[in-house]
Amino acid sequence: MAVVIDTISGARPRHPEKQHRPDAPLQRKPAWIRVKAPVSRGYAETQRIVRENGLHTVCEEAGCPNIGECWEKKHATFMILGDTCTRACAFCNVKTGIPAALDPHEPQHVAEATARLGLNHVVITSVDRDDLADGGAAHFAAVIRALRAHTPGTTIEVLTPDFLRKDGAVAIVVDARPDVFNHNLETVPSNYLTVRPGARYFASIRLLQQVKERDPSMFTKSGIMLGLGEERNEVLQLMDDLRSAEVDFLTIGQYLQPTRKHHPVVRFVPPDEFAAYETIAYAKGFLMVSSSPLTRSSHHAGEDFARLKAAREAKRAR
Repeated sequence: MAVVIDTISGARPRHPEKQHRPDAPLQRKPAWIRVKAPVSRGYAETQRIVRENGLHTVCEEAGCPNIGECWEKKHATFMILGDTCTRACAFCNVKTGIPAALDPHEPQHVAEATARLGLNHVVITSVDRDDLADGGAAHFAAVIRALRAHTPGTTIEVLTPDFLRKDGAVAIVVDARPDVFNHNLETVPSNYLTVRPGARYFASIRLLQQVKERDPSMFTKSGIMLGLGEERNEVLQLMDDLRSAEVDFLTIGQYLQPTRKHHPVVRFVPPDEFAAYETIAYAKGFLMVSSSPLTRSSHHAGEDFARLKAAREAKRAR
């Protein structure tokens, strides 16, 4: 008789691939990066709606510092394709490992939760799913279609993975017609081997370019983190690379280290440097720029989308 011993259940770490790494020091956060603990009634109501629909949010999974502010207003960023990522980026707090099968009811659940939260603008992101033939692109499209059917007045922003080596994946998502297509570069190319080893910088630039080639009217967006050891000239070159792909909207925020096993914060960048980068980015031609220590891809996304549309109209009127 064979005896099976389960050495995983109940004891599997959130990031098994990082357990062998030495602990990195956790720096004390400066005053400008601190936020209040989430305790509001609106936060609790948002949490309840998310739980009742069996959904995941990047707000929780990535440990976003703005969760209290956003959830108080009933703004949540849904994370589809499960809660387990097939990549192991050094900055990210999302669980890594072998993902579960796709939930065929997830698109409907996202649409129902969006309606219950009363969202005018919804952001849909996901884990990386390198195990799927299309990287999860068809599932993104199904969520977009469910939202259009259930909440036709809601504008939709997607924040996708890079779909690396998944031919046709970008077209599947673009053809579903989200209002904004976001894909984050995360950091400058010199950091990719240590910060984002499963990705390729110029593949991400090319993805954003392909979105514009397929639908020139679609807004595109990308974001980076500062504090990972990047140099100023590298950030300026990254801006030029994004503009060469006609990206409309750039977000720049401070990297915060989730645990001692993650990439350390090399530096806390002061607010005045973020403001300087914002000025430069506008000068380089971005329609919208959000640059501050607490800026995140989906923070104030609804308000920013309205400003983005207004900026395009103003540019056309000139």
